Amino acid sequence: MSVTPPPLSVSVYDRAAHRRSDEAWLAEAWGNAKVVAITSRATAPTVSSDEGYPVVVLRDPQSVPADLPRRFLGLVDDIAYFTVTVPFDREAAEAAGEHWVTLREIGPHADDLVADLLVSAVALEQWHQRHGHCPQCGTPTVEAQAGWTRRCPADDSEHFPRTDPAVIMLVHDGADRALLGRGPQWGEGRFSTLAGFVEPGESLEAAVAREVFEEVGVRITDIAYLASQPWPFPASLMLGFVARLDGDPAITLEEGEMAEANWFTREEIAEAADWTDEQLEADPGRQLRAIPPHFSISRYLIDRWLANEI
Repeated sequence: MSVTPPPLSVSVYDRAAHRRSDEAWLAEAWGNAKVVAITSRATAPTVSSDEGYPVVVLRDPQSVPADLPRRFLGLVDDIAYFTVTVPFDREAAEAAGEHWVTLREIGPHADDLVADLLVSAVALEQWHQRHGHCPQCGTPTVEAQAGWTRRCPADDSEHFPRTDPAVIMLVHDGADRALLGRGPQWGEGRFSTLAGFVEPGESLEAAVAREVFEEVGVRITDIAYLASQPWPFPASLMLGFVARLDGDPAITLEEGEMAEANWFTREEIAEAADWTDEQLEADPGRQLRAIPPHFSISRYLIDRWLANEI
């Protein structure tokens, strides 16, 4: 059975990594390139579609200040795509009828190519912001390899972008209930699947079991990988799993980690999904009133469970 991958996860363009060190080729490719402009706050220029959705506006190279670093993203049908981080100009945006919005707002409506480009552009910008100095000697580093590395001019060390692996899991009881939790930073009524970062020296499956037990005190078995989703907020790769309850379903919350958690039936979760999608006010007396939107891999896992696919 063919399974649709999670949002943001479809690889559309050729990254053409062998071109990143070819300065002559990069200079020539820039002349006819398409440019993904973003700001340091990871917003991109959009205009409204006929349906009211944000549509990303790609720049031509001539409109981009020449002194800004050009980061080569890849190729589509011999057209080079670059990303450039530009200062936000409110007056220019208003004059052009553009709205600069975040990937979270663009993602649910973007096609695979734009989503793929933006995820890489935002992830690179987030990494460059946080790694401006050499971790070995503290010297300010400079961009190299068309934006895909940073080099230290003092010790000539080269540093590569890092991605933090995080596991996210749909835990069910083998029958009609799934385990969802609410973080303390979320509004009441909104629940999601459990998640957490992988620790050094830990396998993904071990991280799934550890995080579930730490957060809700439940043991699990039959841990199986399903899909992944890049999540550049700022630098995560979400690795989606499904797992089944092993033993006692009683929940014990870890202080500071979860505000509440519970086992919910398919009917309860399906109702919350409808309320979320239709942006309706749910019954305030219900504990579960909203789940994540379709943009997230959490919702991808929930939807596949509701459809009896996992």
